[in-house]
Amino acid sequence: MLSRLFAPKVKVSAHCDLPCGVYDPAQARIEAESVKAIQEKYQANDDPHYRARATTIKEERAELAKHHVSVLWSDYFKPPHFEKYPELHQLVNDTLKALSAAKGSTDPATGQKALDYIAQVDKIFWETKKA
Repeated sequence: MLSRLFAPKVKVSAHCDLPCGVYDPAQARIEAESVKAIQEKYQANDDPHYRARATTIKEERAELAKHHVSVLWSDYFKPPHFEKYPELHQLVNDTLKALSAAKGSTDPATGQKALDYIAQVDKIFWETKKA
């Protein structure tokens, strides 16, 4: 009798750990845009102190971008997404690798490559939000 009294009345489910609206690839994109901008500014400045500071900030921003992509992969995307988009695991891995490359490089092309991968993740993310 008590078990029926305290049993849940409504069963709920969600495709992510929290209600929708808390995840967004824009966070990763903004950080990656900062990485690329810093790489461009680094190339345009010969001051060693400026370059050292730029390198530190670029590495922090790249790490933040990696964090945001990893959170999407581990907390937002679920098995149905991976079934519908079988390339998603590889895409996330490639995105993380590109961000690592940008973190260790001063070449803006590496920052652009990371942004290109994030754009692909973003496209899939928004397609899953429509479903």
